[in-house]
Amino acid sequence: MQSPEYYAHQPALNPWLVRLPVLFVSGVVLVIAALVALVIGFQFFTSDRITPGVTALGVNLGGLTRAQAAAALEQRFTYGREAVFTFRYGDRFWQTSAADLGVTFDVEATVDDAFAIGHTSDFAADLVAQASAWLNGRSVAPVVRFDQQAAVRQLTAIANEINKPPRDATLLITGAMVTTTPGETGLTLDIGATVAKLEEAVLQLTTGAEIPLTISETPPLVWDAEAAAAKARAALSGPVTLVADNPQGGTFGPWTASVEQIAALLESRLVVNADGTRVFDVGLNVEAFRSYLEGLAQGLITVPKNARFHFNDDSRELEVIEAAVNGRSLDVDETLRRMEAAIFDPGNRIVPMAFNYTLPKYHEGQTAAELGITELVGEATTYYAGSTQSRKENIFEAISRFDGLIIAPGDEFSFNTYLGDISPETGFVQGKIIYGGRTIDGVGGGVCQVSTTVYRAALLAGFPITERHSHGYRVGFYEQGNMPPGLDAAIFQPDADFKFLNDTPYHLLIETSVFPGSDAIQFRLYSTNPGRQVVMEGPVIRNVTPPPPTVYEANPELAPGQSLQVDWAKEGAETTWTRIILDSSGQEIRRDTIYTKYQPWAAVVQVASGDPRLASGG
Repeated sequence: MQSPEYYAHQPALNPWLVRLPVLFVSGVVLVIAALVALVIGFQFFTSDRITPGVTALGVNLGGLTRAQAAAALEQRFTYGREAVFTFRYGDRFWQTSAADLGVTFDVEATVDDAFAIGHTSDFAADLVAQASAWLNGRSVAPVVRFDQQAAVRQLTAIANEINKPPRDATLLITGAMVTTTPGETGLTLDIGATVAKLEEAVLQLTTGAEIPLTISETPPLVWDAEAAAAKARAALSGPVTLVADNPQGGTFGPWTASVEQIAALLESRLVVNADGTRVFDVGLNVEAFRSYLEGLAQGLITVPKNARFHFNDDSRELEVIEAAVNGRSLDVDETLRRMEAAIFDPGNRIVPMAFNYTLPKYHEGQTAAELGITELVGEATTYYAGSTQSRKENIFEAISRFDGLIIAPGDEFSFNTYLGDISPETGFVQGKIIYGGRTIDGVGGGVCQVSTTVYRAALLAGFPITERHSHGYRVGFYEQGNMPPGLDAAIFQPDADFKFLNDTPYHLLIETSVFPGSDAIQFRLYSTNPGRQVVMEGPVIRNVTPPPPTVYEANPELAPGQSLQVDWAKEGAETTWTRIILDSSGQEIRRDTIYTKYQPWAAVVQVASGDPRLASGG
């Protein structure tokens, strides 16, 4: 324990050492209380007002209510009225305000964004945001709306002024007048691309912007018709005159094709180029002059024709079924070629006619006896049941070409020669033909029924066959009536013909008949039998092979799931016939082997593009 003296000698305690900390703490408490009071007062004041320091569109919104801020902003935002956009195409332009293009100011959304600064449920974050806005300022981006549909409506109106389809050049021949118009490029306003350019300017609040219109140009398929027009004008430059020499030294004609007649026969047509563009060409339907030429100078300019006959089995005489025509024959084809060349040559309008000088070989006064036509020497009948109408029409047209023909001794019969041209112009129609190892559509389908029939008649008559082609596969028509395979004759112009030789000293008369009631055609050969008999042996059928799997082809005209069978399966085989020709005493004169190899034939089915069977083969 310390003594009293110890305390008596210690220094006294300074009272400010206690007062100063108390004063400091009291001051801090008072400052904080003042700040709290200030903050509370500020929060109360700004509870329904925008935080000071917040601006939009350069307008100070601090301390304003929502209504006051909206009024101030609406007064300031003039972009929709004052911004004018110019749409330009070439030297044409259209001006429209931003408002008409769908640009609007969403003032309520902008005020909401401004008011949200410092007005959230997070008190601390709000204090920081308010202090930052007060001290540093805070700019709110205006909320601008762009209604593209409004812009589309405005641009659609412009498009109605601009858009136009491409216009092809035209060529018009009216009588002797030839007129043309040039092609024009089509224009289409690309509204979507133009709106995209506009939107970019709007988002930047650009004023007075020029927006180039995006225009798609479509060239016409036919740009120009002047070359064809020049050709037509040459054709119409004057009449064309036909001249001909008289065999007796005089002259025929002249005959004139007038400008009006030429104009009526001119034909303009479009020719498609490799790049898909088209050009006009002008041609002349010179075939229209054919009948005119054949009718010129009747009795002087004629085409000679042999008479045609039937053999009367009762009277054993020839009966005329078509009279002979005597005279000089006009080479119509060559004359037409000369006419066409002259019509398109403005410097040469004179056409010398071309002639062939011939006389008919057989005329009405000839008798069966002098020609050696006395009896039936060969006959064959085939059936066409199940044929399409087009095949029947071709059969009937083809067989009519042979009725009444006479083949001289030593002459070779040529099916193609007597048949003539197979074309729509000569009376034949579209049908199924065999070409290139398959069945396809072609003009003249069914003609081989006729060549097969005359082939069989010639076989049975004993005539030497000098050219014969079999079909690539077995054809059911030629096996009707219990006829075995191996005796068919295919023709295809100009490469494949059927020929036989009249090796007798007698003329040969060909007669044909059609029996619609039994779906049959018949060839009858009349001559004089030189004393021979014909024996047919066979057929020997070997190496029968089944048809290959079905072949699938793409047909772009078919819809998915559709199919079209265009060929049918056939067995392959090799056949051998033997024709034995005997003399009148039964001695063999000649033996002919007729060998035919038929390929197996696959069915062909057309299906839509993309059909899985195309890849798998079936």
